[in-house]
Amino acid sequence: MMERYNRQMMLPEIGQEGQDKLQAAKVLVVGVGGLGSPIALYLAGAGVGTLGLVDCDVVDVSNLHRQVLYTEDETGDLKAVCAAMRLQALNRSITIHAFPGRLTKENAEELIGTYDLVVDGCDNFATRYLINDICVKLGKPYVYGAICGFEGQVSVFNHNSDKTYRDLFPDEELMLKMPPPPKGVIGMTPGVTGCVQAMEAVKIICGLGEVMAGKLWTIDIRTLQTNIFSL
Repeated sequence: MMERYNRQMMLPEIGQEGQDKLQAAKVLVVGVGGLGSPIALYLAGAGVGTLGLVDCDVVDVSNLHRQVLYTEDETGDLKAVCAAMRLQALNRSITIHAFPGRLTKENAEELIGTYDLVVDGCDNFATRYLINDICVKLGKPYVYGAICGFEGQVSVFNHNSDKTYRDLFPDEELMLKMPPPPKGVIGMTPGVTGCVQAMEAVKIICGLGEVMAGKLWTIDIRTLQTNIFSL
């Protein structure tokens, strides 16, 4: 293990203590699609000891330009199961639990309660409000991310701040009535955004850097213009 994680353990912000914290951490990734692929890959690579993967969807060929966890041969197979196998092949020293279904009001509290924090790889407002409310109830940090086209955004809720997803989008009824956003996206948008989410999770676990709590980070990858807004 020392050899495997040697490069990140060289960083004084990580070291042995940080690596031990990563190994002890339990992270739930909700959605292992475009965002969830880099989130899960980099958390597994970093040595997060337990990963939970929630996704009800199957692999589709139209996913593969951005959902880099999967292969053409897995078309039609459950994403959560395929992702678990891929991540276990990447790092056999960690524990991975696949949950091939939806996060619902019936199972959310039990699932989220088992983990230390939640990283959001989903693509709909209803699930995000559900994640937020259960995380607030249970006192769990929520690493939020969203993408559209060439633009991405990341924030951290319910961690060293009283800000939650409802501070970003306070009118749930209005948001749920909105038409779905355009599906067009370049694969690099979730790649960049998901990596930032994974880093926020590592920062929370290791207690390093400045976590994006109470703030919203945005990027337009066409120009590489980024902004940080206070919520």
